[in-house]
Amino acid sequence: MVSAAFYFLAFLGLVEIPKKVGDELDEATNERMRQYAEEMQQRMAQLLLEIEQIEKQQSSMHMGALLLSVMQTWQFWAWLGVILLYILNVWLLFRDLLGHENNIEEESSSSDDDQQVNNRNRFEGRDEGRIFAERIQWPVQHIQINCQVMMSMVGDLLYFTRRSVSNTYFPVLHPPIGVGSAFEGWTPLEDYNIVYRIFVPISAPRGHSFHLELGNEEELPSKNSRIRVELECTCAREQSFGNVQCFLHQPEEELRRNREPNLLQTLCTGSYLDVHKTSFWFQQMMKAAWKFLPESARHHIGVLPSRRSCKLRVFDAFDRIRFVELIFGVQQGDSDIFLSSENTDAIFTPDTVWPQSCTVAEMKFFRYIKAHVPQDSYHLRCMQLCARIVVGRDFTPYVLKTVVMHLLNTIPLERWCRREFLQRMDDIVEYLHCCIVEKRLDHFFLGNKEVPDEVTLHPDFLTSSPLNLFQDMAEDPNVHARALREVQYLRERLARLLTFGY
Repeated sequence: MVSAAFYFLAFLGLVEIPKKVGDELDEATNERMRQYAEEMQQRMAQLLLEIEQIEKQQSSMHMGALLLSVMQTWQFWAWLGVILLYILNVWLLFRDLLGHENNIEEESSSSDDDQQVNNRNRFEGRDEGRIFAERIQWPVQHIQINCQVMMSMVGDLLYFTRRSVSNTYFPVLHPPIGVGSAFEGWTPLEDYNIVYRIFVPISAPRGHSFHLELGNEEELPSKNSRIRVELECTCAREQSFGNVQCFLHQPEEELRRNREPNLLQTLCTGSYLDVHKTSFWFQQMMKAAWKFLPESARHHIGVLPSRRSCKLRVFDAFDRIRFVELIFGVQQGDSDIFLSSENTDAIFTPDTVWPQSCTVAEMKFFRYIKAHVPQDSYHLRCMQLCARIVVGRDFTPYVLKTVVMHLLNTIPLERWCRREFLQRMDDIVEYLHCCIVEKRLDHFFLGNKEVPDEVTLHPDFLTSSPLNLFQDMAEDPNVHARALREVQYLRERLARLLTFGY
């Protein structure tokens, strides 16, 4: 290699090749040629080393330029990574949706019965409801614990209130009943936004009687019912127990001397029980009773203004706020139907009007369902989701609640499990759509012979014709057209909620 390089340099004129003198060279000439060759070999080795270093530098520069080119295209790799992650996510979702088929323990035959068993096994092998239910951002709640705490607190307040009015002629307060979405278990709100509605039944004090006037009995539930108060003779009771006034037969001088007013003089307007006066009296009693509760040392309670109920704002030791609304009602016979202090749909409700309420009956229906559904039932999740999709829309949660109650009374309870969660939600929206198309949604309790026996209805409800909650759609085409658009929006909103979780 060295000799080849030597002759190459000679060709370029960089090395002079010694000339031959005959066939033999003298000794001095050979020595000079040997020294000259060694010198040329050293110079050649040095030259080759420099060439190798130059090649390495060029190679390093080439790799650096290549690396710089790749780094300048990092956006491409970033987008490629996002696309790959999206494809992976979609693949995992569809893999979970399809699931794995259950292994058939016994060999299947060619009969139709075996084919049905095989299809059922494949259906039961996947759990679409779990996948979508886990994607939904459910509200943070501790409903059962908070309901128990609120009921305990209200029970203690009523205990001290009953003791303070036991020898008076104010209404008799009965044990409270938790009602509404919180106690039924489907409220869509977070803990700090929940209003715990508690129903307080009342009855007439001694020497008085309540007479319920329903107004137009053909229109149930009645929205214009009233409670007429009458005085009763207590002369026989006075002879038996003593110290009992008879407001009918006792001389007026004795009545003035006793200075104990009757209910007509305190909480009535004319002969009818006044909702506003009753609410104000109850609010004052709650303030007085709170001082006797042990919780008053650690908690603080505020009574909010209200004409038809008693609204409490409770601050616990950690400054967390709980809202409680106490509503009052008079039971209609032995049924779960009450004349209550709740508001009506009207802009203004007179103070002597106590509309007919099915609130307690609805709570008992959900309690009955809870006692008979499987442990993994998702019927309350369905109702909770329905309440979320109608927020800010024309349909009220009560409309969707009525739909759900009809379906709970129709579809077998074991089919409200998590696995069939999506199917039940589709049933609810489809049932609502059919009702809108037909312009008819029946009230759940009126004329419904299929209501469970655990819910006690007044005989008028059983014999009444079903009430159409969509009567306005039947009367106004514009309302009907808007409802059709609204149900389509609810479908889309439900799809977004199931897909993205919020």
